[in-house]
Amino acid sequence: MPFISKIQRQTDYRRFPSSTPIVIDNGASYFRIGWAGEPEPRVIFRNIVQRPRHKVTGETVTIVGDHDVALLKYFDCTRSGPRSAFDNNVVYQFEIMEYILDFAFDRLGADGSKIDHPILITECVCNPSQSRSKMAELLFDTYGVPSIAYGVDAVFSYKYNQHHGVCNKDGLAICPGFMTTHVIPFIDGEPEYKGCCRTNIGGYHITDYLKQLISLKYPLHMARFTWEKVEDLKMEHCYIAPDYMSEARMFQNGTKEAEDKTRSWQLPWVPPPTEEPPSEEMIAEKAARKEKAGQRLRDMAEAKRSIRINELENESHGLGFLLKQLEQVEDHDIQSFLSATGYISRKEVESALVKVKQSLLKAKGEQAEFEEKPDTERFNLLDKPDHECTPEELKLKKKQLFLKTTAEGRQRAKRKRHEEEQERERRNQQDEQRRLKNPELYKEQLRAKYNDLSEKVEQRKRLKTSKGHTNGNNNSGNVGRGERLNPEQRERMRLLTTAAFDRGKGEDTFGARDEDWQLYKLMSKDNDDDDEGPDVDQAELARLTSRLREVDPTFVPRSDNGNSQSAEAPWSRPLTEEDYRIDFGVERFRCPEILFRPNWIGIDQAGLDEMAGVSLRRLPSKDTELEERLTSSIFLTGGSSLFPGMSERLEAGVRMITPCGSPIRVVKALNPTLDAWRGASAYAASPEFPSQTFSKQDYYEKGEDIVRGYQFQYHVL
Repeated sequence: MPFISKIQRQTDYRRFPSSTPIVIDNGASYFRIGWAGEPEPRVIFRNIVQRPRHKVTGETVTIVGDHDVALLKYFDCTRSGPRSAFDNNVVYQFEIMEYILDFAFDRLGADGSKIDHPILITECVCNPSQSRSKMAELLFDTYGVPSIAYGVDAVFSYKYNQHHGVCNKDGLAICPGFMTTHVIPFIDGEPEYKGCCRTNIGGYHITDYLKQLISLKYPLHMARFTWEKVEDLKMEHCYIAPDYMSEARMFQNGTKEAEDKTRSWQLPWVPPPTEEPPSEEMIAEKAARKEKAGQRLRDMAEAKRSIRINELENESHGLGFLLKQLEQVEDHDIQSFLSATGYISRKEVESALVKVKQSLLKAKGEQAEFEEKPDTERFNLLDKPDHECTPEELKLKKKQLFLKTTAEGRQRAKRKRHEEEQERERRNQQDEQRRLKNPELYKEQLRAKYNDLSEKVEQRKRLKTSKGHTNGNNNSGNVGRGERLNPEQRERMRLLTTAAFDRGKGEDTFGARDEDWQLYKLMSKDNDDDDEGPDVDQAELARLTSRLREVDPTFVPRSDNGNSQSAEAPWSRPLTEEDYRIDFGVERFRCPEILFRPNWIGIDQAGLDEMAGVSLRRLPSKDTELEERLTSSIFLTGGSSLFPGMSERLEAGVRMITPCGSPIRVVKALNPTLDAWRGASAYAASPEFPSQTFSKQDYYEKGEDIVRGYQFQYHVL
């Protein structure tokens, strides 16, 4: 609709006298408002309210209708979803309804809080009196309208099309709307409400079902399937299949006709940039930068090492000078002489000097020579027999033995690491020679070895994690813990069970005898091979994985459960243009099919064709001729009747439930979405309209009884 300024709207609003009614089509999907007698409504917008917060100030604003995409820059519309005033086509949230009416009257041009025009507002069939009463109270108290009239939207649409010769006086009006679907029989041009029926399914459920299907089909693009976009896709691509099973079988077989009926939606896709191999200049420049950074780090380390050496040399000279001074001091004056230095005895100073010299040798890189030289003075008590040693010497001898054993252990560990490093280097050289000799054969052998070793590791993990709950079922493939224990482990389990059983017999005296502690030692031994030391197979598997990644860029290691990542993660490969193409095939007719099969989405109610039969059976008079007149003028209106193929499918469904040879004719409204407002506008412009309204005084004098017994008369249309 073209943009109209607020001043122009207010000027246009003042041109209409106060006797001109305002017509409102209050639909669950769209809200339409305009002046009586005009062919088109002045304002049309989505019947929803949203209250987002400003991203900077945090202020909450009210947005009525569809929000502009530009608002997403300033407001956080993700935390406040759209809210409707309807519940299954009945208004129950009148706070939201007030926001919608404020917006509608403002866009119509009202310049004050009071609306001095009569109101004709549409409602659903058999609208509850409480909803009518709350709506009347809102219009009277908040806006001060002089009078109100209610009318059924589907009836207005039927009467409008009857006036234009589309349908007959006798007929069935089927109105698949946004939240519900109604069927109303008409006899002699008047609605017969005793024969009407309703199903809680409509366009909202179709959109929601389509959104679920394409989100499950394309989970990578789930964020792109907004409600507004799915609604547009539904109205643009969906259709009603004449025979659902035949249509589905055609798509299952993949025929040429099915390919022609498939629609595609191409999402924006930018090809990833191609990575060119680095040139020799770039490689050389990168190596130079790396060497420069390494040299800078080496210089920093050398400077730090020089400072450390100077500090240790100064400390060593100081301790040596202190020892020379102690040679000139009497023994009984040593403690007082050392009180200012922090040392207690000459021996402590000598020990500190030895440690400083060791640190100095280590800083100068002479630690290996220092360790290789045997210190006979340090371990001078090891060759001395125990019976010749004093108690103090025995303690010192144990300490020397411990220090010597520790030093020898470090030397053995160092030699072992050196041998392992040489062995690893030798194996790497052999692998490189085999790879250069035959690269393809080398990769195949490496992959085979990797697969065998990974299967072995996975089998061990399965055995370790499996429990002993076999329950006599040997078909499960699981091995219980009891079947995996060796004899030593089973003996340990027996001892634990025996000790636990004996513990409950009388007083617990375990540990009082030496034999108990021997038993405790036996029970404390865990001979489970799975927990002893590092896993050699795991280390070898890690080495093979690293090697395969170096020689084979297409190699994908196995995950924890043994399956390849390519089988579990469908998006591990680079995305192509086809991944951004959304195809609509079966979804085009599967989603609207729920109008005829509501049980597909968990609604145990009748479909459109069955509702027509239910409405005919509810008529008070069982007249075959009347039923034939009704089925010969089946009228379709409402937004969900716009799907292609709706008339043909409904005609085939009604033919299945009516007697053979019954005349069946299905017609569609001139404009299924606007004819309800047009019919209401034509009636509000007639001279008989004021007699169908009730005023504020009538409402407060008679209360809810006036809206409970209110019945609109449509014979003037």
